[in-house]
Amino acid sequence: MPSRAHALGTACHVRCRGGAYGCLAYPGTTGADFIDYVIADEIVLPLDQQPFWSEKIVHLPDCYQVNDTKRPIAERTPTRRECGLPERGFVFCSFNNTYKITPPLFDIWIGLLHKVEGSVLWLFRDNAAAERNLRQEAIARGIDPSRLVFADRLKLAEHLARHRLADLFLDTLPYNAHTTASDALWVGLPVLTCLGKAFAARVAGSLLHAVGLPELVTKSLDEYEALALKLAREPLLLLSYRSRLAKNRSTAPLFNTERFRQHLERAYHTMLDIKRRGEPPQNFSVARI
Repeated sequence: MPSRAHALGTACHVRCRGGAYGCLAYPGTTGADFIDYVIADEIVLPLDQQPFWSEKIVHLPDCYQVNDTKRPIAERTPTRRECGLPERGFVFCSFNNTYKITPPLFDIWIGLLHKVEGSVLWLFRDNAAAERNLRQEAIARGIDPSRLVFADRLKLAEHLARHRLADLFLDTLPYNAHTTASDALWVGLPVLTCLGKAFAARVAGSLLHAVGLPELVTKSLDEYEALALKLAREPLLLLSYRSRLAKNRSTAPLFNTERFRQHLERAYHTMLDIKRRGEPPQNFSVARI
């Protein structure tokens, strides 16, 4: 059942015969005794977090998030002018919802604009109030508000295509980019993240490991800021990550939908076997294919 919509009157408490589990959309425990399992991986939900979850943890071997390798990307890349971007200058990008932007993180982003001459911060146009507030906060921190560029909503294929104009995707904390990060990686845009403590703060780290770019997973905001600055100042280093991402897209587990399907079906069979043996739900890991 949908976990991101109005749920009044739904029958979540009605048990499935083979067991119930949570997967995607809601990155937290339900606290419900009628949900047996949560689908995760070793990065987003380590076993030491089990005491804080009512569900038992199922670890998939690569990444908990399924990705569609048939998502179309528009052939035409818009011009920088069409997107409101300057013709020159480094483009830091974060197409997360604006409610994920915290003051400490925004301070880091503004600091990067101060240190990287001519750079801009490309954000998602979520609502007028958020845009106005972010521009005001930029001014208060000594940055010309025109260096914050806001992207309008587009059809998905066109939205994905405009990622090609960005240089580096800056992730948010404590609530990471989830499908937003996999969108960027699918197009070939490197994502820089900081690994947090909770499930929602570890998703981009899982995605980056599954696409073969673990070096872009930092352990602190200081490290995050330092690496963002290094990548902006060293184009050859950034290009090396872009090249690896382009190569890995067709071979890495993150975008291997068939591999994910097989792992998930193994998880289903294990859940059902446990149920048939009359045993209570238990943590388990799915063997890698």
